[in-house]
Amino acid sequence: MHGRGHGNLSVLFVCLGNICRSPMAEGAFRAAAARGGLACEADSAGTAAYHIGHPPDPRAIATAQANGVDIADQRARQIARDDFYRFTHILAMDSANLAGIRAQAPRDASAHVALLMDAVEGGASRVVADPYHGDEDDFAAAWAMIATGVEALVQRLLAEGLTARF
Repeated sequence: MHGRGHGNLSVLFVCLGNICRSPMAEGAFRAAAARGGLACEADSAGTAAYHIGHPPDPRAIATAQANGVDIADQRARQIARDDFYRFTHILAMDSANLAGIRAQAPRDASAHVALLMDAVEGGASRVVADPYHGDEDDFAAAWAMIATGVEALVQRLLAEGLTARF
């Protein structure tokens, strides 16, 4: 799996608690990157400390599994100062978390911070709604948006590599 790498690309997906949207995004991105032959590290984190060390929500695991992606081994963590230097791209699921990430970013951070859906043509500032308080349909809807977002992201990273900005 040593596809076309561009330097050391690495992407961190971020939502609030790191048990629903960002684990699904990490899993979906890993699968999309593998299909596209993109060499890229991926991880996920939350802006809040609610679920540190916990596996993803069972509904997130089931939704990913239904789409052929296993995220059961992931464990929640909170975004850390080091992430702003370690990752080339930090992608938030919604504008509240984007604001939280930007507020925590050190002044000399090297990571490009954006919304995941900004990678989608015409998708700028669309957000992936938090399915946590919803049902299976809300998780399926979140997965569908995430899948669209990560496919677009993989294409952008393959084309633009470390310079990808959206």
